[in-house]
Amino acid sequence: MTDPQASPAALGPGRLLLGVTGGIAAYKACELVSLAMKVGWQVEVIMTANATRFVGPLTFAGLTGRPVHLGTFDDAMAHIQLAKWADVALIAPLSANVLGKLACGLADDLLTTTILALPRGKRCVLAPAMNTEMWRSPVVQRNIRWIDELGGYDWVQPTEKRLACGDFGVGALAEPTDILTAVYACVNAHPSLPR
Repeated sequence: MTDPQASPAALGPGRLLLGVTGGIAAYKACELVSLAMKVGWQVEVIMTANATRFVGPLTFAGLTGRPVHLGTFDDAMAHIQLAKWADVALIAPLSANVLGKLACGLADDLLTTTILALPRGKRCVLAPAMNTEMWRSPVVQRNIRWIDELGGYDWVQPTEKRLACGDFGVGALAEPTDILTAVYACVNAHPSLPR
């Protein structure tokens, strides 16, 4: 079995579905895509409407060489096709809003609809980013427990540092290299995932 601590390039890349949600950390998803592409991942990006207020879809289209998926009704079957296409899904950054939707099974946009459509056995890696008080909020912590009870999700914990709002605490998006390493570890820990 491959060592999950090995460099990402040493592990076999596949098809990565990246969901980007609204938050200042959305800019780090650009670096994440760039790193993934450099080591051979095929990447498709779904952005929420709020994510597009922080980073433009053209940035991700330029990095991946593929169109960015935005609207639920742009292609009526996109959520099914993307869910089947992906070897593994990743949401980075994961906002408190989308975290709550996943915990409750709500599917009101292309990202949440696609995640709900993932075939059984496919994993979704979640990399949250939010203000410390939001992260510590009892409702957010409850939603994390609910997601854990559902199974099929792996976490990349937020880090502690000075946040965009000026506060110091837990809530910053993990570094892109750490997130990509966690995706590899997830794929290697679940050998039933397609590669």
